[in-house]
Amino acid sequence: MTNSTTTKIVSPQSVKDEWFRPKQKEQGRAESVVRPSLSYWKDAWRRLRKNKLAMVGLAFLIFLLFMAIFGPILSPYSVTGTDYPNQNKAPSLAHWFGTDEAGRDVFTRTWYGARISLFVGVMAALIDFFIGIIYGGFSGYKGGRTDAIMMRVIEVLYGLPHLLVVILLMVVMGPSLTTIIVALTVTGWVGMARIVRGQVLQIKNYEFVTASKSFGAKTSRIIGKNLLPNTMGPIIVQMTLTVPGAIFAEAFLSFLGLGVAAPFASWGVMTNDALPVILSGHWWRLFFPAFFISLTMFAFNVLGDGLQDALDPKLRR
Repeated sequence: MTNSTTTKIVSPQSVKDEWFRPKQKEQGRAESVVRPSLSYWKDAWRRLRKNKLAMVGLAFLIFLLFMAIFGPILSPYSVTGTDYPNQNKAPSLAHWFGTDEAGRDVFTRTWYGARISLFVGVMAALIDFFIGIIYGGFSGYKGGRTDAIMMRVIEVLYGLPHLLVVILLMVVMGPSLTTIIVALTVTGWVGMARIVRGQVLQIKNYEFVTASKSFGAKTSRIIGKNLLPNTMGPIIVQMTLTVPGAIFAEAFLSFLGLGVAAPFASWGVMTNDALPVILSGHWWRLFFPAFFISLTMFAFNVLGDGLQDALDPKLRR
């Protein structure tokens, strides 16, 4: 038994040119199904949009900001003007949120109070942001004895009762909007500094930081260009949680009579004024400011939780 192998010889004339042409159409079709590249922030926004509860909180905060800016302007009633014949009127078409003991429109005063509360919350968060990243970033980057001394200072400030310090400063400096912001930020930046320090301690030994050091970059440049941009995720989350805390603290101080002076309004002042007459059946005077305080804090917290998940690099796909 013999094995025979047959070899077919292909002549040059039978070779077709299209056999050697690049398949451009097929290559383009293959590239079209590849997922487009996304930056860190675009991918975070994409994941945040999938969190329905966080987006509802963000939508409410945008609406609240809009009404805080334009609500008192669009209202036909004055924030401080009195109208005693219409005092303690229930909600109606003329006064959507009713009136108070001086006949002032609660709807107008509610949105003016939102303006005060949001201003205090945002300013306190921004001041905590700048002090915290400077102090915590420098402490974490230097390390060693410098870090140990700076952290002892933070521990002392952290051990002080925050609310007691705020009330003491309010009594000494006198109640005003500026005093509230100063009092809230005296020890409020401590939490931000600790978060920034922890992130910097983790990132400062990465290869790109070592490369910047080898090229002779200054400390300020390394912190500002290499370290802080890579810690913005936790910083932004902390800021979203600082704002509702400051809003609640302002409302509590105003409730104690240490807030903005009458006849101007904040949610805490309105709650304090409404508490003595709640048993008289004037429920709307307490309901609306308390409702918006609760809803604002809820919106900031769910947005902060959503941002924490969206900015977490471990969950990025």
